[in-house]
Parts: sequence; C-alpha cells; structure tokens
Amino acid sequence: MVLDDSALSKFGFIPRGPKDAINIDPLQTGGILTEEARKSLVEWGDGYSVCDFCGGVLDLIKKPPIEEFIHNALPEFLNTDVVRVTHGARESKFIVMHSMAQEGDYIILDELAHYSSYVAAQRARLNVKKVPHSGAPEYKTDVEAYATAIEEVITETGKAPALAQITYPDGNYGNLADVQRISKICHDYDVPLMVNGAYSVGRMPIDAKKMGADFIVGSGHKSMASSGPIGVLGAKEDYADIVFRKSPTHKVKEVELLGCTARGATIMTMMASFPDVVRRTRNWDNEVADARWFSSKLEDMGIIQMGDKPHNHDLMFFEAPVFYEISQTAKKGRYFLYRELKAKNIHGIKSGLTKYFKLSTFQVGRENLQYVADSFEEIIAKYQKAE
Repeated sequence: MVLDDSALSKFGFIPRGPKDAINIDPLQTGGILTEEARKSLVEWGDGYSVCDFCGGVLDLIKKPPIEEFIHNALPEFLNTDVVRVTHGARESKFIVMHSMAQEGDYIILDELAHYSSYVAAQRARLNVKKVPHSGAPEYKTDVEAYATAIEEVITETGKAPALAQITYPDGNYGNLADVQRISKICHDYDVPLMVNGAYSVGRMPIDAKKMGADFIVGSGHKSMASSGPIGVLGAKEDYADIVFRKSPTHKVKEVELLGCTARGATIMTMMASFPDVVRRTRNWDNEVADARWFSSKLEDMGIIQMGDKPHNHDLMFFEAPVFYEISQTAKKGRYFLYRELKAKNIHGIKSGLTKYFKLSTFQVGRENLQYVADSFEEIIAKYQKAE
C-alpha cells in the first residue's frame, strides 16, 4: 500500500495548543523545560546527535560532558555511589527487579506503588507481597508492616524477598513515608531497599545514603525538567556489579541497559536543566509552604485534602463534594469544572473529574496559586447563585 498525500497530511508539525496556561497537573509541573533545555532540544534533536561523540559507551562520552554528569554530578546530587540514566523511572525499577531477583522470587511493594512498579515485577516474572496503607483520609503506608510482609514471604517460601520498594512520595496522595525506618526494617532482614523518587528527585533534596536506600529512582520528564522519556537510577557500590553487569560477548555493554539508554535530546535537556534543578531543590521549604497554604484555601471552601496533614509535598489529592454536587445539575455535567477552569486559563485537572482530583503546586508560585484558589471560589459562587 502506498500512502497518498491526503493520508500524509494528518502528520507533520502538530501544534500542542495554549502554552501560557497556569499548569497544576502533577505529571507536568516538574517536567517543564528550562529555557536552556528548550535551546538544547533544538540543538540536539537529531537522532544521531549524541551518538556522533560516542566511542561505544554512552556514559563515558567526554564531550559533551556526559561522563562528568553521570559519574560525578548525579552521584553527588543524589548522594549515591553509582548512577546511570535510563529511559524512565519504570525502566529503572525493572532493571533493578530483573537483576536482583530470579523468576518466581518475591518482592515487597507498598500498596500505593505506581502501576508501573507492578507491571515491572510482572515483566520480570516476580511475585509481589503488598504493604497496606491506612485508608481514607490519610492513606498512610503502614511502615511497620514491611516487617510483617517480609516475615510472611519467609514463612511461605523459606527465604527473604529479593527486594523491597517504597514510593516516595506516592503518586496519588503525595505522602512521604518514613523511609529511614523502612530501610532499617528491610536491612534487619538483609533485604535491599529501592526508593521510587519519581516525584521527589529533582523537586526536593534527596540523600540516598541518609535515607538508607540501596537504589534510588528518578524521573527526568516528571521532575527534572527534561524532555522525556528519561530517568535516573542510583545504586550502592555493593550492587553495582549485579545491576550494571557487562555482556560476556560485547565487553563494554551493560546488559540490563541493553548497552545504551537515553541519548540525544533527552540526556542533553536533562544536563541543560540540571543547574536550575539543583538550585530549585534548595527552595523546597517554600514549595511545601505554598502547598500547605493552597490546601488551606481550598479546605475553607469545603474541598478536603486527603493524605498527610500538614502536607509535606506539592502533590495533593482532594475530595470536592461541592463540585460533585454542582455536577449533578450543571450543563455538561461532570465536565463543567474542566470547562470553567479552561476558560480561566488553568490547566491540570482532568476532564470529567469533580468529586476527586489531584494537582500539584510545584513551581506555580503564590500569586498564580491565589488566582487558582480565587477561580475555584468564583466557580462555586457562580453555580450556587444560579440555584
């Protein structure tokens, strides 16, 4: 079959849409490119751009300074021994699971883990034992239940789990579990701990060694102002030879990374944004203050923040009975809120959500957050007046 011009006309440059909206989407706020990264996206966008400089190992490219970035800057930033870039947080998790466990082994996941953690385990043909949470309204991971879960695996299989993971913070409620306590419990059983920091690495200060993390996972396109997909994976030296083992036939290639990972625009935008990313983690206390301030504004309107209180992260989950009630009679029903926010140039709450939604205040700023809070209040007043 030969594609004719009419079929091809659907493709080519496709504009994304308005770019000046106030963005409160938790998937996007930490991944917005810096100006330096936007320049790098164009400069290094060609498919072969970085490969031109490669002598066979991506992380040993000296110019551009990828070797310096991966082997010095990122380990210092995360305070871990060894780092590689990957194609995303989920790929990082799979790499660890696949290398640290054998088919049929158990690993421990918090019940609030992202679906990709479960899929990664399934792809590696592993079994999962879950650590429960407290349920509404706090949804706190039961830290002490890590010991229970490990004991259950030992009882059922005769050996400890190959790995445990904590999601820090979880991607629904933005809760930050006591990772140091979890690490202590896991290490008492000689179980290595992986911290999934997809929503923390690049937003807030992270110290893998202080946490007691054997592995630390980050997402460039969620939280490090990078053009994705790209992630980072940090590991303790104890496990580096396992996770980053070399091919017996292609001596310089690391098997779990399939020899090469994120290159071109992805790695170059991550490097371009890195100075700003490091600096913004120093402003984390102000980001938390903005999140708490915004949460209190919404709670004054009867919109209830779920999860940790006081909250310690920009990602938050809300129950909004007032919007749900309006949706029962409003024109366009449950789509009314999305349309009202769009008219006010606010992006980030998914179309069709009124009763429950999550958002992020990261990098939005107090002035814009005031505008968003005022907009919520105006929407409520508009529909209550019409009743």
